[in-house]
Amino acid sequence: MFERLLIANRGEIAVRVIRTAREMGLQTVAVYSEADRDALHVRMAGEAYLLGPAAPAQSYLCVEKIIDIAVRSGAQAIHPGYGFLAENAAFARAVIGAGLLWIGPHPEAIDAMGDKVRARRAMVAAGVPVVPGGTEPIADLAGAREAAQRYGLPLALKASGGGGGKGLKIARSLEEIESAFDTARREAEAYFKNGTIYAERYLDNPKHVELQILADKHGTVLHVGERDCSLQRRHQKLWEEAPAAVSDRVRQGIREAGIRAAQSIGYDSAGTVEFLAAGDEFFFLEMNTRIQVEHTVSEMLSGMDLVREQIRVAAGERLGYDQNAIVLRGHSIEVRVNAEDPARGFSPAPGTIRAYREPGGLGVRVDSAAYPGFVISPDYDSMIAKLVVWAPTRLRAIARLRRAIDEYEIVGVPTTLPLLRALCDDPSVIGANYGTATLEAFAAALQPAAGRGETRAPAAPSSPGDVLRIEVNDKLYRVRMLDAPVSSQASQEPRGGPPRAAPRHLGSRRATAGGGDDVLSPMHGVVVEMKAVRGESVAEGQLVAIVEAMKMMNEIRAHKGGTVKHVYAASGDTVEAQSPLVTLE
Repeated sequence: MFERLLIANRGEIAVRVIRTAREMGLQTVAVYSEADRDALHVRMAGEAYLLGPAAPAQSYLCVEKIIDIAVRSGAQAIHPGYGFLAENAAFARAVIGAGLLWIGPHPEAIDAMGDKVRARRAMVAAGVPVVPGGTEPIADLAGAREAAQRYGLPLALKASGGGGGKGLKIARSLEEIESAFDTARREAEAYFKNGTIYAERYLDNPKHVELQILADKHGTVLHVGERDCSLQRRHQKLWEEAPAAVSDRVRQGIREAGIRAAQSIGYDSAGTVEFLAAGDEFFFLEMNTRIQVEHTVSEMLSGMDLVREQIRVAAGERLGYDQNAIVLRGHSIEVRVNAEDPARGFSPAPGTIRAYREPGGLGVRVDSAAYPGFVISPDYDSMIAKLVVWAPTRLRAIARLRRAIDEYEIVGVPTTLPLLRALCDDPSVIGANYGTATLEAFAAALQPAAGRGETRAPAAPSSPGDVLRIEVNDKLYRVRMLDAPVSSQASQEPRGGPPRAAPRHLGSRRATAGGGDDVLSPMHGVVVEMKAVRGESVAEGQLVAIVEAMKMMNEIRAHKGGTVKHVYAASGDTVEAQSPLVTLE
C-alpha cells in the first residue's frame, strides 16, 4: 500500500475520502481554489496546495496543476472523487503517465462508458437490454425528426458525453423537436465540449434504479445491491434509497445485467450501472465509472466502506471475498440538502450559511463540508450536505428521516429541506410507487393557488430564522412567520449581525423573471446565450436568455410581451441576482 494520497476534489466528497484515508493510515494532500481557502477539506488534510481562481477551468479542472502538486507534495496516488475530472480518461492516463496510482477504473473502461453512444453499442453486444433508440449520433434537426418518427414520442435527446441530467432534453411533440435538439446540443457543448447527440424513447415516469458495482484487478466483479434514485428534479437526484421497490424478477435481472456490463469492459473499481425500470422490464441507461454521490446508501446497508475498497483494489489488492459475504440489512435513505429554492424552480441560491446544526442520533449520518460562515459559491454545485438514515424497515427509515430533517438547522440560504420533509408524508413516497416524474409534479402542487397568499408548504420550518419564539404564562410557543415585517426580522438578528434576508418558502413561481419593464436574472451566474435583440418583439413566456449558475442551465423568460428596448448583457457576461438582462416597452 502507498503512503500519501492527493484528493483532486473539494467539498463533502473530499472530506469523505480524507476520513477513510486517515483510517487507513495514509497521509492526505488537498488542493483548493481561491474560493475554498477556508474549506473544511483544506483544514482536515495534512497538506493543502492552491490551484488557482474559483472558476473550475482555472482550478479543479487543471490537469497539469494537479499532477504537478502531486509530484511536488510526494503524493503517490490521486483520488478524483466524483464530478470534475473523475470520469476523464485523459486525466487518468496523465496520472498513470506521471508514475502515480489512479484511484479508479482503467482509462479504457472510462472511455467505453463515457461516450453514451459507445456504451449503448457495448451493452447491446453484451446482451444487456437498452432503451429503444439509436446507436448512432444525430447530426442535425432532420435526424432528430427522423428519430421521433422511428422511436415514437416522447423522445429523449441526450448528450453522448453527458451525465447528471445535463444535455438531456425531452420532446413530447414534433413541434418541440427543434428546441429540444438545439438546447441539448448547446448544453452538451457547454458542459462536455462534445456536441454529439443521440436519441432514445423517453419512458414516462419509470423507476431509475442503479446497481453498485465493486470489482478488482483480478477478475472478481460483485454487486452491493441496487438503489432507487427516481425522485429527481431536472434529471438530477434529490432522494435515493435502498433496496429499491421493484419486483424480484427485475431485481435479479438488474443484478445479473449490471455484473455482465462491468465484466464486458474489464471493470476494476467501484462504479454504478444505471437502469430504467417499468413494470417487469428494465433497460440500461448508463454507467458511472467513479464513486457515486449516493454510495453512502449502499454503505449503510452493507456495513462496507466503499472508498476503502476502491483504494485497496487500485493498489492491486484482491477483494478477498465473494458475493455471499456481502449481506444487505434493513433500509437506507439519502436526501440531498441543496442551496436551492424549490419555490423558484429549484433555482440555485449561493450565499453564506450564518447558522448550521446537523441532526444526530441512532442511524443518522451527515456527509457535509458546511459550517457556520461557510460560503456557498456560485462556481460550484449547490449541494450543502447528504443526510442519510438507516433503520430495520423502510417505514421506520422514513420516520427517522422526518425526525432528522426536523432537527436540521440551516440559516442564511434557502434549502431543499422543507420539500424533503414534505416528501416524507406524501402517499406515493410512503407507498414507494413513485417514478422519475413524481418529484417535479409534487413540488408544483405545493405552490399556492394563484392570486391567494395561502401556502401548502410543509410544517417543518426551513430554518430557525423563520420562527418567532413567544412565551405565554411561562410556556414557550414557536410561531412560524410567513410574512414577517422588516422590523420584526431585524429584531431577531444577533446584535452586530448582518441584516437578515426575508424568509423564503415554497411559494409560487412562474417560469419568468421580471420586475416592471425589466426582465431580471433570478440568480448570480454567467450568460450562456442572450436571445433578446434590441428592437425585436417578444411574447410573454418567450425565452430571453440562458444563465448558468452552480452547474445548472436556467432559461429566463419574459414576464410580459413587448419590444426589447435595452439589452444589458451578452453571452459570457457575469450577472448578479436581480440585475436586469433586458428592458421591454
